[in-house]
Amino acid sequence: MTNEPAARGSWRQYEDLGLPKPLAAALEAFVEQGYHGASIRDIAARAGLSVPGLYHHYPSKQALLIGLTTVVMGELLERTGVAEMEAGPDPSDRFDAVIESLLRFHMFRREQSFVASSELRSMEPEGRANYIAQRDAQQKQVDRIVRDGVESGVFAAEYPEDASRAVVTMCVAVAQWYRPDGELSPDELVERYLGISRCTVGAERI
Repeated sequence: MTNEPAARGSWRQYEDLGLPKPLAAALEAFVEQGYHGASIRDIAARAGLSVPGLYHHYPSKQALLIGLTTVVMGELLERTGVAEMEAGPDPSDRFDAVIESLLRFHMFRREQSFVASSELRSMEPEGRANYIAQRDAQQKQVDRIVRDGVESGVFAAEYPEDASRAVVTMCVAVAQWYRPDGELSPDELVERYLGISRCTVGAERI
């Protein structure tokens, strides 16, 4: 195993997330049955564990949900951060890279993203607050890029933060409807939705 840095553009590449068996089992159960419909006994069986064995790793169903959403949001923030850094200083390039990263994430991590978003209502206060803080950090990244674009004259959005929020909401919603066997390939979807996103912020380059 080496400590070599990841290749440039690696934020576009997706492999199996390698979730621990209890989290992978919880994800499967939450997607199929919802948080409240899934039972600890079923999750344990899917993970190949006894119920006490599952509790040894995760003391409650809530801990499974929080563990899953923490992994999901951590990966999302890392990918969009690297995408922006590699794009350089130009606001247009940074915007394109971060929006592309958001789109690809919500395609290739659609089940994880869907659970994290739809089960916010099921999180207890501390877990909910942590998740919202991570979600807000993602939104603020895009807000900052759009403001930079408006200030430098490459974006013409009259209401930068509203435009930014509309774009992020559109990207997140991809997880609700995207299917690998659908009409658009990932690259085609990125191209189409980048065009919509650029229009939304009033970008010169469309």
